[in-house]
Amino acid sequence: MLTPAQLQQFETQGYVVVEDLLPADVLEAVKVEYATLLDNLYAQWHKQGLVPASENLDFWGKLLAAYHARCDYFQPMDISLPGDQIAADTPFHFGPAIFDMLTAGPLLDAIEQLIGPEITSNPIQHVRIKPPATELQNGEIRAHITATDWHQDRAVALEDADATQMVTVWLAITDATVENGCLQVQPQVPDQTILPHCPRTQTGIADGFIDAAGAMPLPVKAGGAVLFHPLTPHGSLPNTTDGFRWSFDIRFHKTGQPSGRQHFPEFVARSRSNPALELRDWEAYKSLWEDARARLATQPHTPIHRWQSDAPYCA
Repeated sequence: MLTPAQLQQFETQGYVVVEDLLPADVLEAVKVEYATLLDNLYAQWHKQGLVPASENLDFWGKLLAAYHARCDYFQPMDISLPGDQIAADTPFHFGPAIFDMLTAGPLLDAIEQLIGPEITSNPIQHVRIKPPATELQNGEIRAHITATDWHQDRAVALEDADATQMVTVWLAITDATVENGCLQVQPQVPDQTILPHCPRTQTGIADGFIDAAGAMPLPVKAGGAVLFHPLTPHGSLPNTTDGFRWSFDIRFHKTGQPSGRQHFPEFVARSRSNPALELRDWEAYKSLWEDARARLATQPHTPIHRWQSDAPYCA
């Protein structure tokens, strides 16, 4: 449970660091599930002649070999469909360990303290497995691979969720340090509003609206998390170490309110008023994503950004 001091910090500054939020067995299960997932992906890439044999390569070695070979490990490992064009075979990952992560009791207890007892798992959710900056390919700009530009989560959701009560959970699977690219925030100011954003290499806050000198790095150990308000400006630092940094971005919102991605599935993770509404079957949730993929593959692309590059503040 969050302490009164933590609740006050969230209320006044828009973020709070919570250590040991994810139970150790759930954390370990996520690592095991992803190791199996990568083994299967790597075997396919090797069969295609894209990567070397996996002997003497651990999880991180396989990821690095895949990245060097330009094999896309991100989307097959992501827990959401992409924001651009979706095909009938666009890969994504959803297994029992991820479902247990999204529905972990201590995590939902903390969220309940912030938005109340009727909690929906929001479909804006991603894995972040970032290689060392020294290993990045020239021109690498993807936020899930390199440093993330300053932005607000409310600003990169659709407008229908501008009044939604929502919390983002930046969940560390490996220790997140300043050196390996932990999250950084600019604490909220009173009456914080949505800042202008520009669709550049990443969609980020326009120049002049962030005081980088006032940035607050937030290191957190594996199993811990940063919880923050959707208006809190944040980004991530570059990974200057020789190892990977692994985290998940997941969100929760008050049940019945818009998610900001209405074309993607959501589910009730907790309901104190009617527990029968809670989804408890990971395969059922995976099926919702599969159904969404099949539907969206036959439809025109649904834009997910509201910002225009020719706006005055983007010039």
